[in-house]
Amino acid sequence: MEHTSAAVPPLVRAKAESLGEPGLSWLEGLDDLIAGMERQWSIAVGEPITGGTASYVAHARTADGQDAVLKLALPHFWAAPEIQRLEQAAGRGYARLLAADPGRNAMLMEALGPSMGQLGWAAERVVATVCATLRQAWEVELPGTVPAQTGASKARDLAGLIDRAWRGLDRPCSREVVDTALRYAERRAAAYREDRCVAVHGDPHAGNAMRVRSPRAGAASGFVFVDPEAFVAEPAYDLGVVLRDGAGEFLGGSTRSLVRRRCGLLAEYSGLDGDAIWEWGFLERVATGLYVLEFGAAWGRAYLEVAERLV
Repeated sequence: MEHTSAAVPPLVRAKAESLGEPGLSWLEGLDDLIAGMERQWSIAVGEPITGGTASYVAHARTADGQDAVLKLALPHFWAAPEIQRLEQAAGRGYARLLAADPGRNAMLMEALGPSMGQLGWAAERVVATVCATLRQAWEVELPGTVPAQTGASKARDLAGLIDRAWRGLDRPCSREVVDTALRYAERRAAAYREDRCVAVHGDPHAGNAMRVRSPRAGAASGFVFVDPEAFVAEPAYDLGVVLRDGAGEFLGGSTRSLVRRRCGLLAEYSGLDGDAIWEWGFLERVATGLYVLEFGAAWGRAYLEVAERLV
């Protein structure tokens, strides 16, 4: 396994460039950073892994010949909360953390198989397996003190993003979509109760659910999550993120019926309130569509089109 020059995925590069001088310096020094982690952890770094949005991820091999994954987060996308969550989880519902350097936003994790999103499974099987994996992930202890980000602040942050990006992008969706999202944000913020919270993953879509290479404790479903955003919220938040995705499928038929059915499945397999899942899903769908459009990713328009069909 030989590392040459880091090939940075386009969306990661765009995010780095949007940070100005810190992001440009990170891009300029990425090869040196990788070489430094190779020395520090006695690893050999190989080809990059595509799909990341805020970090450089690559295959690696340890000195004793074991496969691993190196993750280097962008500056300002602080890795410390993610590292803390993975350390607390100790492999329960999450990838095992092999080594970490918070000062360098660097993590070395166990190698995993394909993501659930790559397996071509039917939607109901994906929902059932994601919910089973989330139930194990939600067992991870809450942090000793309430972190800066909670379900209430997340709802308010998403509302602020939507209002800013909608205006900045010259209103790429209707006012009705925006008003509906902002109304749902108010409701989810008001519904926040610390005693009903779990340590949510924050972005548990099928692409972040990875198959373990062999059966192990902490992975009863056969899958574990990577890339936790690591905050506390009602568990329905995570299921709203799951409901957010699937724009191509939803636009291929009766959108409202398809999304309602998916929401019903998530509520059935999780035992959680369908209205809360629906509201988080709509809020996340609009925020994600606008957010990625800001970085030039045209697929964000499909998310907004689904939202248009739901209002």
